[in-house]
Amino acid sequence: AGQGGQGMGGGPGGDLYLRVELEPHPHYRLQASDLYTELPITPWEAALGADIEIPTLAGPVTLKIPSGAHSGQKLRLRGKGMVNPRATAGDLYVVIAIALPKKLSQRERELFEELQRVSTFEPRQGRS
Repeated sequence: AGQGGQGMGGGPGGDLYLRVELEPHPHYRLQASDLYTELPITPWEAALGADIEIPTLAGPVTLKIPSGAHSGQKLRLRGKGMVNPRATAGDLYVVIAIALPKKLSQRERELFEELQRVSTFEPRQGRS
């Protein structure tokens, strides 16, 4: 207030309004004051769980990936989103994306084939 141009006839300064536009970020998507980011993890990190260091606006934090994590699962870091000087900070939502290697070594292929033989997991069970 009062930081705009001088008023007519020597009147008080008017108000200054700023319009701020945020450029898209390569790793974060802003929704209200919450941030969303995708975190690629390995199949074994998803199956077994893991502690992974991730960047936030306030610096790196360690995120605990629960065992049995799945692609699309959202993990919330409360207060690690966009800072708002007039309110509390938003949250950071980390969206899990299970990543697979584009090319397997011979040993990796053997291990996946062994897992295929011994596993009783059926992800399509109960689907028509």
